[in-house]
Amino acid sequence: MRSNTVEGRAQSKMAGRLSPMPTVAEIVKLYRLSAKRQLSQNFLLDMNINRKLVKAAGRITNGHVCEVGPGPGGITRAILDKHVEHVVVIEKDSRFIPSLQSLSRESNNRVRVILGDVLYFDMSRLFPEELISSWEEDPPNIHIIGNLPFNVATPLIIRYLESISKQTSVWRYGRVRMTLTFQKEVADRMVSPILTNERCRLSAMCQNWCHVTRKFEIPGSAFVPKPKVDVGVVHFLPRIKPMIPLPFKLVEKVCKHVFHHRNKKLLFGMKTLFPPDLHYLAEESLRITDIPEDTRSYMLTLSELGRLCSVYSDICEEYAHVFAYDYRSQEGQKLIRDDRYRRRQQREGQDSEQNPLSVENGE
Repeated sequence: MRSNTVEGRAQSKMAGRLSPMPTVAEIVKLYRLSAKRQLSQNFLLDMNINRKLVKAAGRITNGHVCEVGPGPGGITRAILDKHVEHVVVIEKDSRFIPSLQSLSRESNNRVRVILGDVLYFDMSRLFPEELISSWEEDPPNIHIIGNLPFNVATPLIIRYLESISKQTSVWRYGRVRMTLTFQKEVADRMVSPILTNERCRLSAMCQNWCHVTRKFEIPGSAFVPKPKVDVGVVHFLPRIKPMIPLPFKLVEKVCKHVFHHRNKKLLFGMKTLFPPDLHYLAEESLRITDIPEDTRSYMLTLSELGRLCSVYSDICEEYAHVFAYDYRSQEGQKLIRDDRYRRRQQREGQDSEQNPLSVENGE
């Protein structure tokens, strides 16, 4: 019985190995693949770095992986070398599909190739239903891995954070982990603590819903074509409970307004959350949360930010129109202009009352 088990494991291990294939660089040349500037494509051809990136995802053996933006398939190969059960690759550029399909055939069809845009692709049915685990349990052996194009990286992680907050898309399976690449400065922001220059909206949002770890950096020289910046590899593990347990859109809005004016006093950013006739609620919010008006946003802890979100949520319940208010919209700008005009008229009226002779003399 033991010999059969050992033999079975050996066969399984052999099945996981890819037969000799052209290198990724040769694949790029064979299929005449070139990076498209408009898609922010940069190929990672060094298999040592690809394997290091996959290793940063943790133990994925016998697991299921969704790779976003596989390109010519270098990371895909590194994933398959870990003897995973199955890999789903989602690629927007149809030029890469033939080479990825070839890789699928060489791996005994362990790769499912999907032509689609990761920004809008629904991942809620990618894996078998029996893999679903409770949110409070250990994370399932499901992973999101990818070398992201720079132009979609930030909007994509925001979209993923929203899905994590709602436990939808691939996160209906449980606390699925992600290992993704970003421009170094973006990666720095994601893990940045308070009181640092990099602390921003992205820092607060990533750290609110995930345990975020910067694994290592990849020099720009490792990519083809070479980008002007280095790249950071970041690992995300969804929290069982977010630091701020409020709806995603509300937290996102408060973070946007507060951090948009990061070097100004906190009161300035808070006022943009409210219509001009309710600006006093910004001061009231800071008073209730016991946060000084001259605090800067990068000084806020998640606990303090959570108190601001909680007060803003209570205000939105009392004043139904507040959450929909957008000071950048045409309507919002009109309200601001009207308020400024009203205030100017009041000041001029007060000046007239204080200096009646100047009015009579036409001054």
